Amino acid sequence: MLNTIEYAVTSLVCLITAVVIQRIYFKEKRRGASAQAIAGIKWFGLAILIWGIGGLVNLICVSGLHMAPTNKGLIYLGVTVSLVNSLFILLSLPSIEHQSSRSVVVRMVERFSVREFFMVFGGILLMIAFVFVAASYNNASISNNFIWLIDIPISIVVAFSLLNELNKAFINRAMRFMLLPSFALFVLIVIAVTHRIIPQDRAIAVVDQQFWGLLGIITAISFKFLFILLFSILLYSWKFLSEKEEQESQMASLQAKLTSYRKEKQRLTLSIESHLDTIESLKKEVKELRVSAQVVLSERQKEVLGNLGLYGGQKSYTEIAEAMNISVDGFQAHIHQIKKLLNISGTGGKEQLISFAKEQDLLRFATIKSDA
Repeated sequence: MLNTIEYAVTSLVCLITAVVIQRIYFKEKRRGASAQAIAGIKWFGLAILIWGIGGLVNLICVSGLHMAPTNKGLIYLGVTVSLVNSLFILLSLPSIEHQSSRSVVVRMVERFSVREFFMVFGGILLMIAFVFVAASYNNASISNNFIWLIDIPISIVVAFSLLNELNKAFINRAMRFMLLPSFALFVLIVIAVTHRIIPQDRAIAVVDQQFWGLLGIITAISFKFLFILLFSILLYSWKFLSEKEEQESQMASLQAKLTSYRKEKQRLTLSIESHLDTIESLKKEVKELRVSAQVVLSERQKEVLGNLGLYGGQKSYTEIAEAMNISVDGFQAHIHQIKKLLNISGTGGKEQLISFAKEQDLLRFATIKSDA
């Protein structure tokens, strides 16, 4: 009955937790998180999933098929589940973030790719398992608990490495209050694996059988629950720190952009001010050029241009000169000087002089009376 409760609780809790963790993993993956950053979520989820699958298979075999919990096949299954669980936990350890130095076990895991680590871990365990299975399968004198000797050293090493990495992570995140639960997890794992290796017939010679069975179930369930709890706390603290670092990174990026925009604004302001100064200087130069370019005409030249502008379209130079009572040569001389001053040359000079006289309002200097 107690074994059935253990298998039911383990399978239900672990399978639900594994599904939730894997959903978190895929959600973070869709958000664009790097594979290395979220690898720990995947491996921790798979470690819990293999517990759930093992508990479900045991529940079906014990409750549905009425197999004894001490059946060799179930013992071998339990060892396999525990070893695969240890494999996934080992693969997850490098993803536990902290600033302290890595342990020897983690450094060894980091030396291999995931595929290489699977091959090394599996190859070594297969050789060891073959020896144990061959020695115990048809030998009734050897207890079924003997096969757990394959798993116990690995489980203790994994538990110690997990304790070490968890403590470093919690210290790094200012969560020292989590050191005691981490140590409790280690102690529970040690008790659970020790309970497996001690044959029940020898244990009940010292303690009550019901107490011994209850101790095994409580420790087995407790360390799984505590493992899930610690991982959940670690996951959410990682997520909180990740979001905080992302926000700080975005803030730093925005601050850098703002600084860049300010520098660009300052540069453009200086450039505009420089251009405005240049434009103002050019305006002054143009104004000075206009002043210097103004033509200074004598009163006689103004009179000549006034008469030309007024009557040049109907009369010739000779007729205008006669009307002004001056010689044609004298009139031509004035015209020649005015053309030099106005830089007029070539054909159409008369028309240009007439236009200039009208534009500069020189018609008012005309002295010739209208024939009308």
